[in-house]
Amino acid sequence: MDPRASIIMGAALIFYSIGVWSERIQGRLKVWHLILFILGLICDTWGTGMMFSYSEGMSFDIHGISGVIAIVLMFVHALWALIVLIRKDKKMITKFHRFSIIVWIIWLIPYLSPMFINMFD
Repeated sequence: MDPRASIIMGAALIFYSIGVWSERIQGRLKVWHLILFILGLICDTWGTGMMFSYSEGMSFDIHGISGVIAIVLMFVHALWALIVLIRKDKKMITKFHRFSIIVWIIWLIPYLSPMFINMFD
């Protein structure tokens, strides 16, 4: 496999994690968090696309299925963050991190699953 895909996926982890955890620590959603969510989504989608091309498509196992779910959730997460920021809903701005953490945890499943799968091969 091309190491660029791993680097891009690592960038997705960095962008998304900084966005989610800085939002949680600061206690309110800000535009720069949304930018990091989007950068994480872009890198994750790009890296996943590269991996699809190396592996001849999607695998229908825990990694492949959870990966698709994670990308869809990341998209929904970024879209919802945009809507919350546009509406300037103060309550949602301060509670948005609850959804962010859930999406981040779900996203970690496909990110970490290859490591666990390969431990038992």
